Amino acid sequence: MLQQTQGIVLRSIKYGETSLITTIFTNNFGVQSYIIKGVRSQKSKQNKTAFLQPASLIDLVVYHNPNQNLQYLREYQATYIYQQVQEQVIINSVALFSIEFLLRILPQQAPIPEMFAFCQQYFIQLDQSNVNEIANLPIYFIANCSKMLGYEIKGNYTEETPHLNIQEGGFSAQLPASEPLVNQVTAKQLSEVLIINSFQELHKVELNSQTRLQLLEWYLAFLHHYCQHLGEIKSLRVLQTILH
Repeated sequence: MLQQTQGIVLRSIKYGETSLITTIFTNNFGVQSYIIKGVRSQKSKQNKTAFLQPASLIDLVVYHNPNQNLQYLREYQATYIYQQVQEQVIINSVALFSIEFLLRILPQQAPIPEMFAFCQQYFIQLDQSNVNEIANLPIYFIANCSKMLGYEIKGNYTEETPHLNIQEGGFSAQLPASEPLVNQVTAKQLSEVLIINSFQELHKVELNSQTRLQLLEWYLAFLHHYCQHLGEIKSLRVLQTILH
């Protein structure tokens, strides 16, 4: 049955001589894999493979069969055309890190409309931001996506619970028994990020580059502890290099 939906491209790989298999986080159907036949052919009337790059936001017309793992994509066009995401190195690196995170943490074929809407707006905000305004976006993105998927940090930062403790699932009175260790100042700064309600408020949290990277590493370690399928986020090293 033909269906319309919106999507965020997570990955595209070549299939055969002229086709692609594309993994897309869709609003209506969750993460789905689609085969697009002949799209790489020289005879193709319209080369729209640029719309299938990771992080692309697209409108889709698809043949959807809930009993199949590989669906067919009939039509697609850009929902939003990026001005910076594909061209500006630092912004592109943040986008690719965010896409790899989604690719690894999202469940298959499970619609999450609230999370889709948040992610779509996140990539638009990333594209429309100045490069000196985006440094806090990755930790904010991870924190919100994790919360929507049920991996929420427990408790709040207080004088009685000043420690981030993975084993206890959040803020704790007890020092963690193992690494990664985060000092109380950094733990308090994470609590400030967690109460932010919009992208526009992120500038209120002042983080230096070392603190941002500590928080990213801690949050990913937290997710690895509670989400067994997450795996290694390889683009984190690139982000560590370019994000200051």
